[in-house]
Amino acid sequence: MIPIDTDWIKKWAVYSPERMAFREYDRALEWTYSDINQRVNAMAFQLQHEYNIKKNDRIAVFSKNRAEYIFLFFACMKLGAVLVPLNFRLMPRETEALLTDAKPHLLFYEENLAGSFQAVKQWSGARKALPIEKLEFFLSGKAAQHDTYKPPTVASEDDTVMVLYTSGTTGIPKGAMINHRMLFWNSLNTGLRLDLTSQDHTQSFAPFFHTGGWNVLLTPFVHHGGSHTLLSSFDSDLILELMEKERSTLLFGVPTMMQMIADTPGFKKADLSSVRYAIVGGSPMPISLIETWHKKGIAIRQGYGLTEVGPNCFSLHQDDAIRKIGSIGFPNFYVQASIRDESGGLCQDNEVGELWLRGPVVTPGYWANETATGEAITDGWFHTGDMVRRDNEGYYYVVDRKKNMYISGGENIYPAEVENFLYDHPKIKEVAVIGVTDQKWGEVGKAFVVLRDNSALTGEDLKNFCSGQLAKYKIPKYFKFVCTLPKNEAGKIDRRKLTESG
Repeated sequence: MIPIDTDWIKKWAVYSPERMAFREYDRALEWTYSDINQRVNAMAFQLQHEYNIKKNDRIAVFSKNRAEYIFLFFACMKLGAVLVPLNFRLMPRETEALLTDAKPHLLFYEENLAGSFQAVKQWSGARKALPIEKLEFFLSGKAAQHDTYKPPTVASEDDTVMVLYTSGTTGIPKGAMINHRMLFWNSLNTGLRLDLTSQDHTQSFAPFFHTGGWNVLLTPFVHHGGSHTLLSSFDSDLILELMEKERSTLLFGVPTMMQMIADTPGFKKADLSSVRYAIVGGSPMPISLIETWHKKGIAIRQGYGLTEVGPNCFSLHQDDAIRKIGSIGFPNFYVQASIRDESGGLCQDNEVGELWLRGPVVTPGYWANETATGEAITDGWFHTGDMVRRDNEGYYYVVDRKKNMYISGGENIYPAEVENFLYDHPKIKEVAVIGVTDQKWGEVGKAFVVLRDNSALTGEDLKNFCSGQLAKYKIPKYFKFVCTLPKNEAGKIDRRKLTESG
């Protein structure tokens, strides 16, 4: 196989040196591809010579999104080192567990987060722990004077680039290894399906401890020579303002983020004519919200992916957004998909089964966890844990997560189906359904409902709304009205917290 060139920054520094690559909003800083390449080279030189970072050494980061984080990632790519993003919202005990697993050689932490990080700041397993602010030097023009770094080795497509820890909803998080091959083929898949060019621009706000922060748009954009404005966190009003001001061409978000942007006061008047479409993933997007964005003139590109594969695995073309509303579309170019039953046999059209994926975008496995790797991958097929169906035209639909399914009276119930129906009620803003223990049926549904402002409903109202539209066993037995739904850092509803809350 012909080796792939993994230093995309260096290539664009030659092809388009003066093109803007990244802008950081908080500090009003901006860098061209030439700037980035020079500064990243300087950073790589220091990591190599001052901290003795070598190929395959791991560098952990406990920080919010900031330019130093991006520079560090590309410095790792040049060095052959491995970036390990840590969830900065974790408690010290949880963070220490990840550090123990990753065994980083160097650890950078944000000083503003030192209070929550104090217990593991000087973790003995790391060779050294430093404030990430020490890397601010490389953001300035002075860093370019130290551009003496030369790559020690040519990277292989099988070399690990980063270890991304999964959310761990079923136990201790597992570190998915992301290699150069995955980044390369994910970028090809993304560019082919989204028509990416070097003129594309977007805002980056998904957290960097999540694959969405790196690999939905950021790394594909860099591969294609596009540009990003970096935000330290999600701010719906600011994002809407920047989309209009910077003439963004694409937007990525999970449904919760898309709802928050649509709810901002300026949404209706904002000029978003430069936006080709919005890419939505993470969970199914309610039909009513899709229609809200369509009325704004922005087509919704439903997609699907996961940390261990891609993550850009499926895409529904905007021309099918209405006709196939709710679908994730077809597998991307270099992704093979298969729907399997409990015994591993192939499912027929319109049969619900577990989605298995295969291709060059599949992770080689979990860091230092052969058992979990063996359980997740069979002959190159990754078991996603997502239950899907394929219609007669070949379009795929996510029914629900396998682990979210509950069984009531012997019937399999997928909460996403019930939630999607309840979203049709005009007074419901958000809803989540879980299974709870029931003496008669084994499990029954419990719906947590957030109402729109100045709205009022009762559980009986909603049972009547479902009656005749959903099978009786699918109608939740309990309805609990709440002000908000708990969400994890990726913006997804935290079902474990709902279960714990009762």
